[in-house]
Amino acid sequence: MSTVGLTVTHAKYNLIETARIPIALISSLAFPALALLFFVVPQSIVASNALYATQAVVSLSVFAVMSNSLFGFGLTVAENREKPWDPYLRTLPAPGVARVLGQVFSTGALGIAAILPVIVLGALFTAASAPLLHVLAGLLALVIGALPFMFIGLCIGYSMPSKAAIAVVQIVMFALAFIGGLFLPPLLFAPWLDAISRFTPSRQARELVIWAVQGGTLEPWVWIGVLAWTLLTFALALLLFRRDEGVRFR
Repeated sequence: MSTVGLTVTHAKYNLIETARIPIALISSLAFPALALLFFVVPQSIVASNALYATQAVVSLSVFAVMSNSLFGFGLTVAENREKPWDPYLRTLPAPGVARVLGQVFSTGALGIAAILPVIVLGALFTAASAPLLHVLAGLLALVIGALPFMFIGLCIGYSMPSKAAIAVVQIVMFALAFIGGLFLPPLLFAPWLDAISRFTPSRQARELVIWAVQGGTLEPWVWIGVLAWTLLTFALALLLFRRDEGVRFR
């Protein structure tokens, strides 16, 4: 099989394995949508304002992609490292990039599935709106903004056992969500908190997607931050992967 065929096969079976635990799939799909229903729709000041409502939908979409990336990579990698099946897969004459890309595509598919209820509910129950081309641009920005979260998940997965990874992923996820303005808009932040927030990948991803959907000026700290976090987390993930390979396969 070609690398493309192996990638599709890995992605397929990753999705099947996830679907065998329905509660994990349901929680990934339902939590961002429930957050929109409980925290955005009842607030008429936000829900009836097209600008605020659209930004709220964008923020929860970023949260959906972020949580799927952290859990999909962090927990999956940590659990696989503890199973004998993972070392066996590495002995097979197949490129490792097929496994990595398969995980990326399967996690990305779940992330896209998680934002669909948010978009639908936002369109039905709030004044959120955007042209179709801007929505497509926002999806592309979401893919770019998700890269640091994927690499952070890989760093967690390759640096600790699964029991520790569960706790760390949850802490990192909610910390980035709050400080990144995904639950509360940055307009409500104190000046010092807003300054710190701009250095986080969640805030940068939020601003990138908002810019893609609503237009305006893209501040340099947004795209520079996304690029810097992507490069740094990728380098760290690669380092931890090589360390793990050296420890377990020497």
